[in-house]
Amino acid sequence: MKRRLLLLATGAAVAALSGCAGPQVADYAGQTPKLDLRSYFNGTLDAYGVFTDRSGKVVKRFTVLMVCSWTGDDGVLDESFTYSDGTTQKRIWRLHREADGHYSGRADDVVGPALGEESGNAFHWKYTLALPVDGSVYNVQMDDWMYLVTDKILINKTAMAKFGVHLGDVTLSFTKR
Repeated sequence: MKRRLLLLATGAAVAALSGCAGPQVADYAGQTPKLDLRSYFNGTLDAYGVFTDRSGKVVKRFTVLMVCSWTGDDGVLDESFTYSDGTTQKRIWRLHREADGHYSGRADDVVGPALGEESGNAFHWKYTLALPVDGSVYNVQMDDWMYLVTDKILINKTAMAKFGVHLGDVTLSFTKR
């Protein structure tokens, strides 16, 4: 029993310390082109993505058609997903730009607010997604990074975890029309 508790405590400590070691959005402050979410996510965009499991195997491919608009500091990102198995999904984000490059966002399948920040060519945010899998719904933590490559191309990588255990990654390439 003591050994099991020691292993559990050691695993928790490693997970906590590794969470502190990652990049910070401020690390990208000097990078260009400068990302302004209100400008980039305005109009129509196409996205192409994959979900890979923790071993790196592609489990699902998908495309996304996004129609985005802003009124001042409030934005709507209307996403229509089409998956490689023929299924479809809709997600409508409602974003709000806070002070100093911070954003909050909500969507019907997001538990609580999504909170993020932009700096330089990068945007980082975290949120909990209610993910349906085989008739059940699991709340998974999403650690989402976006990088503007050109004024038209943005790369997005999201790590998915539950209880600190890495489940897989979502990788997307956005193209602004």
